[in-house]
Amino acid sequence: MQRKSDLFRAKAAQKLCLGMLVTLTDSIVIEAAGEAGFDFVWIDAEHGAFSPETISRHIGAARAFDCAPFVRVQWNEWGVIKPILDMAPAGVIVPMVNTAEDAVAAVSSCRYPPQGNRGCGPRRGNRFGMQKFDEYLLDSQRDPLIILQIEHINAVKNLDKIMAVPGIDSICIGPSDLSGSMGKFCCFEDPEVIQVLDEVAGKVKKSGLLLGTADWLSPRWQARQVDWIACSTDVGMIAGNGKRLIDQIRQETV
Repeated sequence: MQRKSDLFRAKAAQKLCLGMLVTLTDSIVIEAAGEAGFDFVWIDAEHGAFSPETISRHIGAARAFDCAPFVRVQWNEWGVIKPILDMAPAGVIVPMVNTAEDAVAAVSSCRYPPQGNRGCGPRRGNRFGMQKFDEYLLDSQRDPLIILQIEHINAVKNLDKIMAVPGIDSICIGPSDLSGSMGKFCCFEDPEVIQVLDEVAGKVKKSGLLLGTADWLSPRWQARQVDWIACSTDVGMIAGNGKRLIDQIRQETV
């Protein structure tokens, strides 16, 4: 079976990939996202109340669909990233990468020697031993996708050096924290914030790396030619659609 990371790359080369940010612990929400046709799910281990078992179940559920499971890890640390890799996500999103040294650490954590320092303990990744190990090692040189989050003004200043680090697959802009680091938290219509987001997006597109974010799909992101975007959240869809339904019924029954 073709790896979900390769399937995602192929999709992103042809169209805008849409995803859902997941914070709920029941893996049935992943199944629902897959049935709905989302291209990927963003399993948010940084902010979600997830156990390792929950993350593993989420990834397993996503792999049953044509849906790439991304995991945003808690932090850019080898010991934090290592167990996530052996759950076989399609992509690992590493938060708060501010320097080239941070980027090197993230890439190294995700790749086996000699490219990196990933610990060896594959299970799901080599189909529980059903795949020949030398074939698995070849696959592991590009799997999972390594996605670095740019979400601080210091990262913007170091962006050229960060993107020069070999092995990065995608840059993900974190607009909320980035604007906060500028003293303009979530002021997305502020001209300075717009300028910085445009600058980062432009550099990423010019570099050839995939550009992603988690935000609603506004004309600004379309103009920035974003390749993938987590355009909704599980709880947001429940609350938003629930409120719209309640309002509609109230209006119709007055």
